[in-house]
Amino acid sequence: STSAKTPRWTKPFAHGLVTRWRRRRGVNCLRGAHRPLEGWRRSSSWTSSRATSTDTPRAFAQDALALVLAQELVVSGQDRSLPEAQRVFAYMPYMHSESALVHTQAVELFTQLGNERNLDFEMRHKAIIDRFGRYPHRNAIMGRSSSAEEQAFLIAPGSSF
Repeated sequence: STSAKTPRWTKPFAHGLVTRWRRRRGVNCLRGAHRPLEGWRRSSSWTSSRATSTDTPRAFAQDALALVLAQELVVSGQDRSLPEAQRVFAYMPYMHSESALVHTQAVELFTQLGNERNLDFEMRHKAIIDRFGRYPHRNAIMGRSSSAEEQAFLIAPGSSF
C-alpha cells in the first residue's frame, strides 16, 4: 500500500532506483529467500535510509531491520557463497549496531572473512560500543545528551571514521 506521505506515482520510480541500487551493491541476493518481510524488503526504506537521510534520525531508522536481514543471511549460510565485497556489505548492519553482543558476532564474521582492513574497522567500532554502549557520533543527530567523556572522545584525534 502507498503511505500517506509518499505520492502513489513515486512508488514505481523509487522501486526502480532501489532495484538498480541493490544490483550494484549485491543486495539482490537477499530477495526471495525471506518471505516474512517481503513487503518491507521490496520497499526502498531499508536500503535508502542511510543514503538519503544523512544527519537525521531517519538515517538509522532501518538499522534494526537491516540487521535482521543480515542475520537471516548468516544463519542460512548464504553469506558464505557471496564474493568478499558483497559479504562485507552484508555484514555492515552488524557493524552499525549499538549492541555489544552483535559486535561480538561481527568480529567472528569479519575474522572468518579474512580481510584485515575490515576486521580492524570492526574492532574500532566495537571498542566504541564497549566503552560507551552506543556511538557518541550519533548523539546530536538522535537528540541524545552526550556525557563529558563522550564529548572529549568526539574531539579527540582518530575518533571519527
